[in-house]
Amino acid sequence: MNKGTARENVKEGLSVGIILKQDQRSGKITRGVVKRILTNASFHPHGIKVELEDGRVGRVKEIHQKVAG
Repeated sequence: MNKGTARENVKEGLSVGIILKQDQRSGKITRGVVKRILTNASFHPHGIKVELEDGRVGRVKEIHQKVAG
């Protein structure tokens, strides 16, 4: 199961792989660090929507690194 579908697994400062809206058909993964979580629900079947530190927005498909602490 994709851990990026549960909000409890996604935290600010986490290194993740997301799919941008324009990449949904190709499935291209974009890596970055979570700036803020945009999904309010505790679960989303396509991945929790986040904004990366560079401003890009997409749904989490991969979690690369746990938050320190």
